[in-house]
Amino acid sequence: MSNKTYTIPLTVNGESKSVTIEARTTLLSVLRDHLELTGTKEGCSNGNCGACTVNMDGYTVDSCCVLGVEAENSRIETIENFGTDPDKLHPIQESFIRNGGLQCGICTPGLIISTQHLLRNISEPTEQEIRLWLAGNLCRCTGYDKIILSVQDIIGLDPG
Repeated sequence: MSNKTYTIPLTVNGESKSVTIEARTTLLSVLRDHLELTGTKEGCSNGNCGACTVNMDGYTVDSCCVLGVEAENSRIETIENFGTDPDKLHPIQESFIRNGGLQCGICTPGLIISTQHLLRNISEPTEQEIRLWLAGNLCRCTGYDKIILSVQDIIGLDPG
């Protein structure tokens, strides 16, 4: 069996990149193993948990279900595109910390990417819209109340 490789150009977090990969390599592997962007987490490897969620050309995708060759010439945003300086975190990160919307951290990158995508599309979502847009992200630690509260806090919505 031949392991043919492909050289794929793509833009990740605003930087032009090129990777040489086998056809079966997932976008998750491209990010973590080839580009050393390990903030995107591998949870289930089958698209059910959302831990590996990234933004690809304006849409959220589970990077474990997208082949790297499908990302050719795409614009990818990962969690590394958010604040990395502890003194200047992104408002979404600050809200998740302030409201206890994270614990172990496996789901957090996907939830933050999904929250950003939601707020880019609906500036003042209702609780029901927040729950709908984040439904593809599973958390095993916090329960969802603190996650929903974190998103509501970002937009100044009183959860009461």
